[in-house]
Amino acid sequence: QVQLVESGGGLVQPGGSLKLSCKPSASVFNFNSLSWYRQTLGEEREFVATIALGGIAQYAKSDSMMGRFIVSRDDRKNTLYLQMNDLKPEDTGVYYCNAKILSNNYWGQGTQVTVSS
Repeated sequence: QVQLVESGGGLVQPGGSLKLSCKPSASVFNFNSLSWYRQTLGEEREFVATIALGGIAQYAKSDSMMGRFIVSRDDRKNTLYLQMNDLKPEDTGVYYCNAKILSNNYWGQGTQVTVSS
């Protein structure tokens, strides 16, 4: 069973930045893709960004997130990241790490991000 541990969430003022981390219990090379999802207030869990083995990233086609979030990975540290800039109150929610191996999906426990003045 693969475990994913997220960290880096917290309270930040509007316009601020946070960098989330996700560390899988298995080597990142095992996964077809590593992704970030989020569940904001009153909404269902939604896709944020994904990064494949080769480092190619894709992002949600969402005007609300476009250009503010950057997904990356450091294979030496076996870690996935999500850099979030110019945060807005509507970004408040729980951010989840997801890893896929073939048809198997693994989820982290989530990390809370709160954007408030």
